[in-house]
Amino acid sequence: MSNQVEIGRGKRGRQAMPLDAVSIVPTRRTRDPEDVSLDWQIDAFNFSMPVIGAPMDSVMSPATAIQLGKLGGMGVLNLEGLWTRYEDPQPVLDEIAALQAQSFSPENTARLQQLYSAPIKPELISARLEEIRESGVVVAGALTPQRTQEFYKTVLDAGVDMFVIRGTTVSAQHVSETKEPLDLKKFIYELDVPVIVGGAAGYTPALHLMRTGAAGVLVGFGGGASSTTRRALGIRVPMATAISDIAEARRDYMDESGGRYVHVIADGGMGNSGDIVKAIGMGADAVMLGTTLARAEEAPGKGWHWGLEAAHPEFPRGDRTEVGTVAPLEQVLKGPSSHTNGTANLMGALRRAMASCGYTDLKDFQKVEVHLSETYTR
Repeated sequence: MSNQVEIGRGKRGRQAMPLDAVSIVPTRRTRDPEDVSLDWQIDAFNFSMPVIGAPMDSVMSPATAIQLGKLGGMGVLNLEGLWTRYEDPQPVLDEIAALQAQSFSPENTARLQQLYSAPIKPELISARLEEIRESGVVVAGALTPQRTQEFYKTVLDAGVDMFVIRGTTVSAQHVSETKEPLDLKKFIYELDVPVIVGGAAGYTPALHLMRTGAAGVLVGFGGGASSTTRRALGIRVPMATAISDIAEARRDYMDESGGRYVHVIADGGMGNSGDIVKAIGMGADAVMLGTTLARAEEAPGKGWHWGLEAAHPEFPRGDRTEVGTVAPLEQVLKGPSSHTNGTANLMGALRRAMASCGYTDLKDFQKVEVHLSETYTR
């Protein structure tokens, strides 16, 4: 059965589904939530929840990365953010939180561009990563592909455990007539640490990223609520379809490589616990969370959320978005919760959903039955 739809005489398009279009279906068996394991392992690192904190200044500071690590997840610090540009970024974070109270504001964007024009200081990259390392949690830092070659040696010398290369769209084969592109395959091969790379939103680009030797592939374009990539560039792939496609690429790559498993990590478009449940059900091994963690009381954004793309000097593709504050980080992830809208006790929701459908581990839950909303099947 083809899912190609005729848009007009000269163009056909593939029908794709967002997470809102799918629902998880219980089976004949249920489990006790206490029997459910949320354990996740990537490379040599074990976690008690499949959660990665997005490398965004409104979400992850060294302190929140440490806190997330101690709670059982992995925080990733943005190594091109305010923490590596300013010795004391707190006044800058306070100023951003106090900007005009609206999402779309050219004045706010201009000020963000000014604040992020301060140079990145290699010594601050080292200092921030060392601060995280001293706490005993997994140390992870992120660079965009454009900055990776400039700063990766500093990152490795600082003792990073996991290296993340994250951009709006990342390909294994970038072509440029003016600059020497990053050779991902050669780069990853020469590193001594596992690399997570993305975003990717289709079977073919994800398969090529897996062939570079990456330990994990980020699915989506990140940013979520704060990103305007869809409006500014016209680029968007609905997440349910993107995750499913890339999960299939993972399976085919396992056959091709003789059993090498690459983790699929959903990144973006998961604003509540139900979205996280559905992302795992569609085939993700873990989730990278921005908006949901930006709502924590400890989050550096103080109820506001933005990404690095919001301060791009030439073509900003993001807004500073108000997401509010709901609870301390531990309650956002593990509860208890007084919220009924899926903004707190995210892991409790995942555990309960898996138990309701009869599954006790994440890998098996990827096989769960799903239904499509009538809105998307007409």
